[in-house]
Amino acid sequence: MSGPSESLLDAAGGEAPAPDARGKGKKTKQQKTGKTVRKPGFRGFSGRGGGRASYVETPPEWRGTTVQVCGLWPFGAGSGTPMVGVPLGRELTTGAALCCDPISWFQRANLIHNPSALVLGKPGLGKSTLIRRMVVGLAGYGVFPLVLGDLKPDYVDLIRAMGGQVIKLGRGLGSLNVLDPGATASVAARLPEQARAKLVADAHGRRLNIVAALVTILRGVPMADTERTVLNAALRTLDERHPGVPVLPDLIKVIDEGPERLRAVTLSRGDEGRYRQAVDPLHASLLGLLDGPMGETFAHQTTTQIQLDNPGGVCIDISGIDDADAELQAAVLLACWSDGFGAVEAAHALADEGLAPQRHFFVVLDELWRVLRSGRGLVDRVDALTRLNRQRGLGQVMITHTMADLLALADHADQLKAKGFAERAGMVICGGLPQSEMSMVNEVVRMSSAEQGMIVDWSTPASWDPTLNQDNEPPGRGRFLVKVGGRPGIPFKVELTSVEKDVNDTNKRWIHSTTRTSTSIT
Repeated sequence: MSGPSESLLDAAGGEAPAPDARGKGKKTKQQKTGKTVRKPGFRGFSGRGGGRASYVETPPEWRGTTVQVCGLWPFGAGSGTPMVGVPLGRELTTGAALCCDPISWFQRANLIHNPSALVLGKPGLGKSTLIRRMVVGLAGYGVFPLVLGDLKPDYVDLIRAMGGQVIKLGRGLGSLNVLDPGATASVAARLPEQARAKLVADAHGRRLNIVAALVTILRGVPMADTERTVLNAALRTLDERHPGVPVLPDLIKVIDEGPERLRAVTLSRGDEGRYRQAVDPLHASLLGLLDGPMGETFAHQTTTQIQLDNPGGVCIDISGIDDADAELQAAVLLACWSDGFGAVEAAHALADEGLAPQRHFFVVLDELWRVLRSGRGLVDRVDALTRLNRQRGLGQVMITHTMADLLALADHADQLKAKGFAERAGMVICGGLPQSEMSMVNEVVRMSSAEQGMIVDWSTPASWDPTLNQDNEPPGRGRFLVKVGGRPGIPFKVELTSVEKDVNDTNKRWIHSTTRTSTSIT
């Protein structure tokens, strides 16, 4: 009778293990000798001295380049995630690194046809953290970051840490003169005649559009065509008559005086009453800009000019404007966008003439919904900005909470235009969203039922941990899905370095609050 040691030796020299459902081993018969031997199960032999493992741990895995690990493990398999762009984190299913940003995927990888991204997600799930990672990575590639209106602020600490320029706007903090051509004036003097004429014409168009937009926000309805004609003539007259940089009071003075150029476009034909009837509504609205809530911000010369010679980027901090001043917030956001794009045009004009190196820009348009809801016709202003990013050599990211933010507009035509923002975006990045959003998102980018379920699960609120007396981390924090057209989405989780964590705290007022106890979140 053979002992256990003989059975083990026989099993070691026999065929491959044949596990059964209980892991106790299986008796088999060798073909040649006909001797019955006992084979170990999936987890080894059971019983005393058998060495059965009650729990089989997952073997450790390592990732590395083929140059580093090809000799250790020659059976490597490549991952399916793109490796071009800013490293954002790890893919949730395979653990592979994901590199992604709208500029790299447009310029280098040719994965998208428009260097823009739309980021959707409920508050508190890490949208700003994701964009900050893109800002840092693109700055390392030599792309100039422009945060044109930081409301919370989410980007001030980051831009300051990179040595960039931080501009503060708001009551008692700083002013922005919407009639100031900014960098255009100094750049135009260095350009040949034809290029100078084009740059000056573009600057005139921007000033006309931003003043019209401010009046639209104040009224809640767009300006009439005749008023835009009067405003255009007044700006041209102001450029001819006013030395230096004019401000809004100078524009109002020109309309009040009524030079012949303005009277001609109003068809007053020498009748003072007809002229006043034509210009009084515009005159009253411009006075409202000065004496109303916007006056302190827009009635004076620009406090700080945008400087594009600092690789750390520019952040315009408007967090000093209270959320109750919705009109002022929207007006300042539009003015910041206009001023920023004007600086970009000036930089490109110098590069086109060989007077400066060609540069690319990454523009962050946060809280998009605030501008869209401030008045009819403002969608057209944003629409014009989002259509020309390829020609302007810049990539942009638009951030809002939900698709409903883009479609919650009174005018149906504005709703269709706002939906076009998402349709034209090169990529759509979705964080946690409620189930009600899925039908609207699916109209822009097709999603499978599994992808929709994943996004809805990420919107689940955090659970309460009674042992630590605090909320657990929300299941969707830092998790996003990248969608490009009808391609399968790439789910990933943003991973921050220790250095980044210091500039990614958007809850400072809560953490440093006097009501915070020792059991609060650290």
